[in-house]
Amino acid sequence: MDKYKIVCPCHFGLESVLNFEIRKIEGENIKSDNGRVTFDGDMAMIARANICLSTAERVLIQLAEFRAQTFEELFQGVKKIPLENFVGKLEAFPVKGYSLNSNLHSIPDCQSIIKKACVERLREKYGINWFEESGSVHQIQFGIMKDIVTIYLDTSGAGLHKRGYRKNANIAPIKETLAAGIVDLARVRPDSFVCDPCCGSGTFLIESAYKALNIAPGINRRFSAEGWDISAAEIWKQERERAVSLVRKDASFKAQGFDYDPECVELSNDNIKKAGISTKASASLRDLNKFDDIENATVICNPPYGERMLELREAEELYRVMGRKFKTGRNNSYYIISPHESFEDFFGRKADKRRKLYNGMIKCQLFMYFK
Repeated sequence: MDKYKIVCPCHFGLESVLNFEIRKIEGENIKSDNGRVTFDGDMAMIARANICLSTAERVLIQLAEFRAQTFEELFQGVKKIPLENFVGKLEAFPVKGYSLNSNLHSIPDCQSIIKKACVERLREKYGINWFEESGSVHQIQFGIMKDIVTIYLDTSGAGLHKRGYRKNANIAPIKETLAAGIVDLARVRPDSFVCDPCCGSGTFLIESAYKALNIAPGINRRFSAEGWDISAAEIWKQERERAVSLVRKDASFKAQGFDYDPECVELSNDNIKKAGISTKASASLRDLNKFDDIENATVICNPPYGERMLELREAEELYRVMGRKFKTGRNNSYYIISPHESFEDFFGRKADKRRKLYNGMIKCQLFMYFK
């Protein structure tokens, strides 16, 4: 099979985690950059990446990279791409993208030029003047940064954070891909006991179980590239069977979540059921003030942020309570994500390690307290 340059965007701060994931699935020529990891692989690797990667936002094929300061240069650069190797006569090829710090700054104009170049290329190759675009979708993405144009083909469709288990969420959910990265940084293992005292919609509990049991997060969803003519259904079937064969059914892992809100507890347990891990995780009603620290636990949580769910002073008081309840000397570790720069002052202890992460557009720190 043909080899492609594959690009996986990720949350800033999770590049090393995603790099390790890609090594595990046997990607080749892996390189990390700001907010993304690139590697080489064939269509089977593209299927494996979509199904198995927990911290990637999506899986893209890089089609071309070139410099363009005029629309003519953009048109000619795109027209050189052998798009006929991917897009059939009846298949759709919409265009979207962005431009930053470049001469070509009008997004609608760039979209129009790129679309026109794609049509012209395919018209010459197929000998037709009209494209129905009634078949499977090949989403073309472009990024223009300092006059360097990069053209991608999106193989995922909906973002990879959409696992399928979280149909609903509380008011301030953490994204599944970010949660998975934090779980990885917390070194959750098949025999771990994970606790989330602010479980919200249960995302940390579910992503921890997926990691511990080696359940591929995309195993139960569909991807855009599955409908492409160049992507054989047998490849995706084999990769799903491979993923199923690697599930650790005998793992002793357990997870327990708590929340003061009955609706969050109900939501967490509903999502846990949808995720298929009810025998490994559950959520219960309990206020943080009544939280009893558990021995030999990995505690992971995303406490409410002052600017979103609580007044700032209430959030700071919550951090003080956590500092009293999350005790040292019980062979526990704690991983707390917060945007508050003075979190450690309210918590009462300096973290053993900090890592800068972004929860959406919110700059946060992951405060890590080791066993």
